[in-house]
Amino acid sequence: MDSGSAANCRMPDIMMKSDGEERRVGVEIEFSGIGYEPLVELVASLLGGRHHRKSRYVDEIETQDGSYLVELDSDPIKDLDLQDERLPESLRELGGHAMDVIDAAAEKIVPMEIVCPPLALSKLGTVEHLCNELAKAGALGSREAIYYAFGLQLNPELPDLEPATLVRYLQAFAVLYEWLKRRHQLDISRKFTTYIEPWNGRYTDRLIEPDYAPDMDGLMRDYLLFNPTRNRALDLLPLFAHLNPQLLAEYVDDPRIKSRPTLHYRLPDCDIDNRQWHFSTVWNDWVVLEQLANHADDLKELRDQFRASRRISFHNLTHSWPTTCEEWLREKGYV
Repeated sequence: MDSGSAANCRMPDIMMKSDGEERRVGVEIEFSGIGYEPLVELVASLLGGRHHRKSRYVDEIETQDGSYLVELDSDPIKDLDLQDERLPESLRELGGHAMDVIDAAAEKIVPMEIVCPPLALSKLGTVEHLCNELAKAGALGSREAIYYAFGLQLNPELPDLEPATLVRYLQAFAVLYEWLKRRHQLDISRKFTTYIEPWNGRYTDRLIEPDYAPDMDGLMRDYLLFNPTRNRALDLLPLFAHLNPQLLAEYVDDPRIKSRPTLHYRLPDCDIDNRQWHFSTVWNDWVVLEQLANHADDLKELRDQFRASRRISFHNLTHSWPTTCEEWLREKGYV
C-alpha cells in the first residue's frame, strides 16, 4: 500500500475503546464502470487476498485484515435463476443467453459495492489506496449519470456505548449536518433520494436542549418516536438493534436492519471519478465530528450557537448556518 495513502487519513484523539481495543470502522463503497469479474480480480490483487464465489454476483476476498465482499448491489439480480422449474419452459430454454443480456444491463445501471470488514482506524489508508486505484481502473461515481446515486458509507465504532457518549456524538452530528452536506458536495442524483434525509426537526430540537441527558431507553424512544426509519443521513437503527432489539421492534419492523455496535453514516456520495475527491476527504470530515463530540466546551459553544440559529431573527435571515459553522470551525482549528 502507498504510504502516502495512510498519511492522508487523519486520526481522532480517541483511538481506543473503553475495553482497550483499537476502534474500528466499516466502509461501504458504491460505484460503476468496472465489470463484475474484472472488479473481483482487481480488488483481490490490490488487497493481496484470495477470493471465492459465495453466490452469483457475490465474492468474498480473504485478507489479513478480514473478509471483503464484492457484490452487485441488487438482490433481485443476484438471486435471479432462469433454470428455476417454476418458470415457463420457453423462458428457461433461453438460459445463459438471457442471463448474458441481463448481466450486461445490470452492470451498467446497478451499483457494484465493496463492503470492507471492520478495519482498525490506523488501517484506513487501505481504503484510501483502494479507492484511488479503482478510480485509475475506470470506476465511475454519482456524477456520471442522473440515475446513479452511489454512496460511501461509514460504520464507525464509538469509544463506548454509554448514553452520555452517544448523546455527544448525536449532538455533534446535529450541529454539523448542514456543514457536512455542503462539504460532501452531494451529486444531484443523491439529492433526489430519500435515504439521506436529516433527522426530524422536532427531534433535533429536543436533542440539543441544554439539559438533555436521557438513559439509553429514553434516548432510543426519543429518536424512534420521530425517526422510525432507516432513511436518515445518520442511521441509528443498526446500533439500536444491537443495544435493545425488543425496544426497537416496538417502533420499526424492517428485516433489512442489520444489528451492529456502530453508527451508520450514509450522507456522503461516492464521487470516485472526480480527481478532487478522495476517501480521506470524507473520512477527515467525519473526524471533525469526532473531535467536536469529545471536546465538551466546544460542543456546548457550537450547540448554543446552533440553537440560536434556529430562532427567527434578522441575523438568521442574513446569515446561513453552514457558513457560520465553517467560520467557527476554522477559528477553533478544526479545519
